Amino acid sequence: MTIDINRRLKEHNAGKSKFTNAFKPWKIIYSETANSRKSARGREKYLKSAAGRRFLKNIFSLND
Repeated sequence: MTIDINRRLKEHNAGKSKFTNAFKPWKIIYSETANSRKSARGREKYLKSAAGRRFLKNIFSLND
């Protein structure tokens, strides 16, 4: 979750987060916008759940 997606991507690729550093380089393959911080946090939580991962897998398989 971020306000500036390009800045956040640069931070990930620069190794500024110990959680993402081992998986560099990162690229943006999917993004969404939200009306509030609360709704963005809820959506992020969903996308990291098993149901959310299935949702994303389905989206990516449709685009192949």
